[in-house]
Amino acid sequence: MSGVFLLVGLCLGAILAMVLIPPSRPGPVAVAEAAPSTTAPAVEAEPEDPVVSPTPSSSAAPDPPPKSVDSQALADLVPGGQVSVVVYDRTAKKNTVSLKADRSYTSASLVKLLIALEALQAGTPPSTVQRMLSVSDDDIASRLWTALGGPLIVTRWANKIGLAGTRPPEDPGRWGDTRITAADVVKIYRYLLDQAGAGPRTTIMRALSGATENGSDGVRQYFGIPDAVGSLPWSIKQGWACCRGSRILHSSGAVGEDDRYLVVVLSSQPLSTTYASAGRRVTEVVKALLPAIDDM
Repeated sequence: MSGVFLLVGLCLGAILAMVLIPPSRPGPVAVAEAAPSTTAPAVEAEPEDPVVSPTPSSSAAPDPPPKSVDSQALADLVPGGQVSVVVYDRTAKKNTVSLKADRSYTSASLVKLLIALEALQAGTPPSTVQRMLSVSDDDIASRLWTALGGPLIVTRWANKIGLAGTRPPEDPGRWGDTRITAADVVKIYRYLLDQAGAGPRTTIMRALSGATENGSDGVRQYFGIPDAVGSLPWSIKQGWACCRGSRILHSSGAVGEDDRYLVVVLSSQPLSTTYASAGRRVTEVVKALLPAIDDM
């Protein structure tokens, strides 16, 4: 029995020891308090980024060279002929390319832009004006030219828009012989897009963006801008004429989102050049202008 009492006593002692003495465990790390000081406390500096010594050849790509167009190269694309070019950036509000911008050319169908403005002002149905422009219908142009004053159309709009190099034809009945310049054609588009009323602007630009591949006379009118600019949106008015001393092919219009770029290429080419060959030359000129169009 004494052994039993002894065992019970030892167990009770062990239990009391566990209750009264806490087990050892890691405690909080003690932080020494600094003695009070009258000076401002030091601020611990953040680690600095490692300094990397530049290498002779930096991995960063150099800035791309400014975009430019070789004017002489443009002229060489029309051998034996003449070419004038203007590219106007409506966002930057300046010409980015200009070559012989004030040289005079026979307008061919580009004068239909002025006929369209006059016709809409006179109350001509928009559908009639749109057909004249989209398929470059000469019969409609002739009827409107005669009904609305002929050469006076050119004079009125040249004065209104400020077309310094635009003149009516010497023969009042030949509207296609109106004289124009690349600089003035750009002014016509600028007026149309920035100053004309919403109605005329919508009617004309819808017709230009819907220009058909072939004109009413069967001539393919997708040379120049349409063939050159790929998937960029375009609105065009083309011109072609023959054969009073030369073959005339013009490509003009707005290119890019929101009609940002106004592109005008006027050309006078030898009569020995076919329409197809002359059109390809105009297309090559527009392709050479693509570095000046930031959307590409």
